[in-house]
Amino acid sequence: MIMESRVQQQLKAEPNTWRYKLISGSIIVFLLLWSATSIELNQLETGGWSIARSIVAGLLNPNTELLLDFTSTGIAYLLLETIAIAYLGTVVGAILAVPLAFLSAVNIVPKSVAFVLRLFIMVIRTIPTFVYGLMFIRVTGPGAFAGLLTMALSSIGMITKLYVESIEELDKGIIESLDAAGCNGFEKIRYGILPQLFPTFLSTIIYRFDMNLRDATVLGLVGAGGIGAPLIFAMSAYRWNEVGSILVGLIILILIVEYISTKIRQKLVRG
Repeated sequence: MIMESRVQQQLKAEPNTWRYKLISGSIIVFLLLWSATSIELNQLETGGWSIARSIVAGLLNPNTELLLDFTSTGIAYLLLETIAIAYLGTVVGAILAVPLAFLSAVNIVPKSVAFVLRLFIMVIRTIPTFVYGLMFIRVTGPGAFAGLLTMALSSIGMITKLYVESIEELDKGIIESLDAAGCNGFEKIRYGILPQLFPTFLSTIIYRFDMNLRDATVLGLVGAGGIGAPLIFAMSAYRWNEVGSILVGLIILILIVEYISTKIRQKLVRG
C-alpha cells in the first residue's frame, strides 16, 4: 500500500504537458500536409513510367562487356579514377585541416583567434561541393585534377570541425602528468596528445572518404573526372544497359569500401 501511494503521488507530481504535446503534434501534422501539397501526381507522364522501367531493365541486364573492359574507357578504370580522386582529396583535406583545427580550438589559442578561424571554416562549409567543382573546372580545366582540388577543399570544413571537437576534449591530466615527469614539448605531443587524437582523427578521415567517394561520382557530371560523365552521357542517350553496368559497378564499389571502412573503424573503437 505504501508503495502504491508513492507511485500515485509520483504520477500526480508529473507535469501536465498535454497542451505542449497537442500543439507540437498539430504543428507537425500541418507541416506534413502543407508539404504534401507540392506533390502533383497528375503531372506524371506515361513516358516517365517507361523510362523508369528501362532503368530497372538496365540494372537487371547490364552491359557485361563494359563491366569487363579494362581500358581507359571501361568502368573499372573510371571507378579507379573516382577512388583516386576521393582518396587524394581526402588526404590533402585532412592534412590541411590539422593546423586549422589547432588554431580553432579554444583550449589551444585565444578565443579571438579561434573565432576568426571558425568563421573561415564556416564559410568553407557553406559553399556546396558542386559549386566548388564548377569553380575549379574554370581554373584548371576539366579533368581529375579539378575533382581532387574540389574534394580537398570541401573536406576541410567538416574534417576541421570534427578535429576541433576532439582537440577540445583532450584529457589535460595526461599532459600535466607528463609535464610533472619532466617531459619536453615534443614528448608531451608524442605521448600525451597524439595517442588521444589519432584514433578519432583516423575515424574522421575514413568517414569523410566514404562521403567523398559518393561526391566524386556527382562531380563527374560537371567534367571533374570519374564515372559521373559517362553515366550522364549514357542516360542522355537512353543507353540503359550502359547505365545499368555503371550503376552496378558503383554499387559494388560502395559496398566494398563500406565493408572495409566499417572494419577499420571497429578496430579503432576497440583499440
